[in-house]
Amino acid sequence: MEIWKRNLYVCWFGVFVMSLGTSQLVPILPLYIEELGVKDINQVEVWSGIAFGVTFVTLAIFSPLWGRMSDKYGRKPMLLRASLGMTVVITCIGLVHNVFELVFLRMLQGTISGFYSASITLVAIQTPRRYSGWALGVLFTGAVGGMLLGPLLGGYLEGIIGIRHQFFVMGGFLVISFLTSLFFVKEDFTPRTEHTHVRLKSMWQSVTNPELLKAMFVTTFISQMALTSIQPIITVYIADIAGRLPNLALISGMVFSATGVANIISAPFLGKLADRIGPYRVILGSLVLAGLVFIPQAFVRTPWELMGLRFLLGFATAGLMPSINTLIKRITPDEVAGQIFGYTQSAQFLGSFFGAVMGGQVSAWFGLRSVFFITGGLLLLNAIWVFRDMHLSKKVH
Repeated sequence: MEIWKRNLYVCWFGVFVMSLGTSQLVPILPLYIEELGVKDINQVEVWSGIAFGVTFVTLAIFSPLWGRMSDKYGRKPMLLRASLGMTVVITCIGLVHNVFELVFLRMLQGTISGFYSASITLVAIQTPRRYSGWALGVLFTGAVGGMLLGPLLGGYLEGIIGIRHQFFVMGGFLVISFLTSLFFVKEDFTPRTEHTHVRLKSMWQSVTNPELLKAMFVTTFISQMALTSIQPIITVYIADIAGRLPNLALISGMVFSATGVANIISAPFLGKLADRIGPYRVILGSLVLAGLVFIPQAFVRTPWELMGLRFLLGFATAGLMPSINTLIKRITPDEVAGQIFGYTQSAQFLGSFFGAVMGGQVSAWFGLRSVFFITGGLLLLNAIWVFRDMHLSKKVH
């Protein structure tokens, strides 16, 4: 098997296991905060939001730094650093005594993360151009699959082994990512000392098409914000359209997961399509379709209609991140690829953070259904911007 293909499968496995381990935290975080002594329900919600959101903020801050380090020292060392560091931090979360220690470790978790970003850079650089869209689409399914299964596994394990022991299980998952990366990832990396201290201005000038790169950063931010805007209100919205169903939590989980399932099904296909017709066409089509699919979600009458539309949304958005990363690789020199992908990850994490904030605030001020109109409008405006930049550019084919 060719080295690039073997590295792709190893990185997919590592990303899946890493995502599976870390996403287990989602359903148990409020319960753990209660166990740490916070009994008032309002304070539990406040501290849950802080502990959950602080990781995204530190991820956004430190992703470009680790990307720069990957350009200097190689991508495999970043895979090992992130997986081993996460193993230690997640295991230590199971030993905390109060909520302040929990928040500190969640902040540290975001600081040392970067496994997925390093995997993207490694796969993008090593994969032949004609397969890059497909390869990045396959890698994307590993992250989505882990995020879908992680909360289910987390909720199941909580009832069997307890919350604290669950963090030790998560640490075990992350050790697997470390070991597979250590023994099976192969990288022939030659340090480029002249690019050790690439300044932001120099990095920007080294890109073939800076304006297009800027559009990709914005597209990453807006698409991620769109996907997370519904998360804070999905259960409330289902209750609003269907009443207080006895299995409301289960139905909400199914609606939420529908997008991810469609992502997994269609991402490799759309990645392959991007290799054939160009990633910019897939990005543009995905933005338009996603924007149009968001709007009718404001008019649904049953949870099943919402689930169907969220499934269609997953088919649309599955083409975004793999195609964005493919296009970025085409206009970015290998010497600064890690740093550029680090900034892309920053845009993605900030989009997740602001999307959750936006969804809650917009629904509070203008009503639940307004979230879908505003999010759909942002995606369509983004499509117009991308369309303009694509036609102004004569450097990307």
